[in-house]
Amino acid sequence: MLRRVLRRLTAAAALTFAVPAVAEEPLRFEVDPAWPQRLPNDWIMGQAAGVAVDAQDNVWVIQRPRTLTDDEKAASLDPPRTRCCKPAPPVLVFDQAGRLVKSWGGPGEGYQWPQNEHGIHIDHKGFVWLAGNGDTDGQILKFTPDGKFVLQIGKQGPQTDSRDTSRLGKPAGMMVDPETNELYVADGYYNHRVIVFDAETGAFKRMWGAYGKPPTDDKLGPYDPAAAPSQQFANPVHCVQIARNGLVYVCDRTNDRIQVFKKDGSFVKEMIVEKNTRANGSVWELALWPDERQTYLLNADGANNEVRTLSRETGEVLGRFGRNGRMAGDFHWVHNLAIDSKGNVFTTEVDTGKRAQKFLFRGDMVLRKRAALPEGSPR
Repeated sequence: MLRRVLRRLTAAAALTFAVPAVAEEPLRFEVDPAWPQRLPNDWIMGQAAGVAVDAQDNVWVIQRPRTLTDDEKAASLDPPRTRCCKPAPPVLVFDQAGRLVKSWGGPGEGYQWPQNEHGIHIDHKGFVWLAGNGDTDGQILKFTPDGKFVLQIGKQGPQTDSRDTSRLGKPAGMMVDPETNELYVADGYYNHRVIVFDAETGAFKRMWGAYGKPPTDDKLGPYDPAAAPSQQFANPVHCVQIARNGLVYVCDRTNDRIQVFKKDGSFVKEMIVEKNTRANGSVWELALWPDERQTYLLNADGANNEVRTLSRETGEVLGRFGRNGRMAGDFHWVHNLAIDSKGNVFTTEVDTGKRAQKFLFRGDMVLRKRAALPEGSPR
């Protein structure tokens, strides 16, 4: 009898150990529903089309005042229709507690402000870079942190093509390489390329299309997950990120893929993400995780309305959060994301989402300290 009981216990134990354990997500996040705090001056945010974090962990948002409906901005009409609200300035800077600490932006002397604001980047020297994807937008703007104009690359006007190095074609996003001080641009909503400029002078350096080939503007049919991968970028080429090991990651949004290059445009590999997404693409934005190895890519997906943790090496999905909705922690067209030095994630939403959110990192991973700004940088 005792022998039979022992045999049953042994078999049960073997069965228990044979069942594979469910892997824990490597990164966990929790929404902060109180972030950001209410804007002053009866201001309200329109479509939030970009987010970045600076060396002091301030959070920069570029938003589109012109996307507000008359109902939303009724206090700014003449005569006012209601007590609230009025459009906020395009550039909004928040501290970690969500307090607005700075705001500026809009048309001014010496530069062409975008018709439709799109993308913001704070470089290693503290300069602020802005793009736009309006009908005639073909320029990138560079400012000091206080909004003083520094440089314009490209110009507004009729769109041309992906061979034109004198202007851009509705650029979506950009990043300055701190090693070379070169500006990499995801270009964009009209053109089909990555293009690189000198970040100091604006001089053209090089460009490439999908697989490192010369960019073309051949008409592409609708995305088909069953078809062979497209040999050219689709619109929009939506983001570009440069890792510390020199690899360049590009969002080919509606082709549901990330393409990886060396800095000279040599193709390294591609990673397909949520291949069956037929709407408007799965790869809207990428951010590199701030540990020493930059182990993960965080991927914002405004079609499926979630943020994913991807292996930077393979593109494998290791975790995800969010869903389509209006509650805190939900998304409607999550468009951009950025990560601070503590691992907290900040997102922005376009279409009718019109908000920024903060997701607190819940973990004990060792993160990398950010380098101080070099001497002579704008403050």
